Amino acid sequence: MSIGLIALFDDMVAIAKLAAASLDDAAALAAKAGIKAAGVVVDDTAITPRYILGFDAKRELPIVGKIAAGSLRNKLILLLPATLTLSYFFPWMITPLLMFGGAYLCYEGTEKIFEAIIPHQASSHETQLGTVVLSQHTLEVEKVAGAIRTDFILSAEIMAITLGTVSDESILMQAIVLALVGIGITVAVYGVVALIVKADDVGVALTKNSNGSIVGRVSHTFGRALVLGMPGFLTFLGAAGTAAMIWVGGGIMVHGLDAYGVHSVSQAISSGADAAAHALPFAAGPVKWTVMALLSGVVGLLIGAVSIPAFGFIFVPAWNLLIDNLCKR
Repeated sequence: MSIGLIALFDDMVAIAKLAAASLDDAAALAAKAGIKAAGVVVDDTAITPRYILGFDAKRELPIVGKIAAGSLRNKLILLLPATLTLSYFFPWMITPLLMFGGAYLCYEGTEKIFEAIIPHQASSHETQLGTVVLSQHTLEVEKVAGAIRTDFILSAEIMAITLGTVSDESILMQAIVLALVGIGITVAVYGVVALIVKADDVGVALTKNSNGSIVGRVSHTFGRALVLGMPGFLTFLGAAGTAAMIWVGGGIMVHGLDAYGVHSVSQAISSGADAAAHALPFAAGPVKWTVMALLSGVVGLLIGAVSIPAFGFIFVPAWNLLIDNLCKR
């Protein structure tokens, strides 16, 4: 009896060690995939605050929470099973779906530039699309929905990058890693976004520290700098988010064309980036990345300009209907 019990304990310990090793492997793979997806994560962090600008301070964190919840739903409920299913049964569909998402990012980013340059024409365009906002509540609903749609595309790219990292693993390990990456990236992105949008409130609190100590003076000065600097920083971040949508979308389209054998666009971008890096060898890395982003952005702008009529009047209404139905389930 005692020998059997000891054997049972040994089996339990062995199973526990195996489970711990599997979790370690999953965590290591998730970290590796997260590093590869870092560029998309940065873009996601830059894009999101633009959807929160202009709202009352009391609504900022609830809006971030809604977008974060939608992001988790995108990754865990929609994209995780869809990615595994497509990878196993229809791997040829992943690239065209990512390209469609990239074209949507190009469309949305280019439309924001259109709104900034010609606001009257943009307003007329939105009226035709039936998207004019009539109240603060409607504005919040539309902004959250727009942020979740954009997050869906960026999350799809993150999941695709992650899947490529663990393509040789078992289906169970793939699912675990995809879930870990999805949760970890969502917490990281929207935690940073929450800190960004509430930084001015932190600044106001710090300025109230008016005691005469050195710490108090430093705190007051830092708080004042936050209060004065955050509006401009948020405006800059909104512009950077729009630019990120365009260059990420353009980059997705370039990679997609490359996958289908159209190498001329990616080769031209790489050649331009290499030439710029060679001309400025002391900052070769940043220069190469900047030129590639700029040239991808040019591709994104061209695609966005072409896609505005098609997306605005055909694809966007159909996409909104699909996502709204999925979100209500």
